[in-house]
Amino acid sequence: MNTTAKVDFLQNLKNKILSYNKVDEEHLDYWLKVYRRIELKKGEALVSPGQLVDHFYYVAQGCIYYYKLEDGEQKVLEFYTDDVFFTDLPAYVRGTASNYYLKASEATIVYAIKKSDAEDSFSKSHQLERFGRLSMQEAFMKIFTRVERLSSRSNEERYLRLLEKRPDLFQRVPQYLIASYLGLTPVGLSKIRKRLGKN
Repeated sequence: MNTTAKVDFLQNLKNKILSYNKVDEEHLDYWLKVYRRIELKKGEALVSPGQLVDHFYYVAQGCIYYYKLEDGEQKVLEFYTDDVFFTDLPAYVRGTASNYYLKASEATIVYAIKKSDAEDSFSKSHQLERFGRLSMQEAFMKIFTRVERLSSRSNEERYLRLLEKRPDLFQRVPQYLIASYLGLTPVGLSKIRKRLGKN
């Protein structure tokens, strides 16, 4: 990656922070300096079970999927793509080891801020503290909304909603991961796609 690309990603991160609420320039500049850039290859794990979760992340470019293994099968909870904050929220809040994976489904660039650095920044700036609270609320709502979706919609409705809201996933993520995210088998997803003429 060239220097220009790095600057662009940091500007995107800055804009994302400011989309939540106003932050004074000096506090924002300090905040950006404590982020660490991480480049992941396709299939590389950012977090694995047993690993302490003490970072909050921002996807600058790429796709991270959040999943656990149940009886040897991947159960996908969420996909995090460009310009989104994320972490394994339960483990992060409790300060415990993860039971999940956060893995790149394609070449991905993330920026990571350590929990201790984030909390230090919150004590220095009420604006950053507000941003931190809002970004964590958003991460929590993503998980809550997914659980609600799975319990209240039919298989076909879930598929159509994903196709409408996040069509890019179908080009970026293997079908078996999308099937898992929708609570389907790959065969079940294939049948829905055929029925709706989405081959």
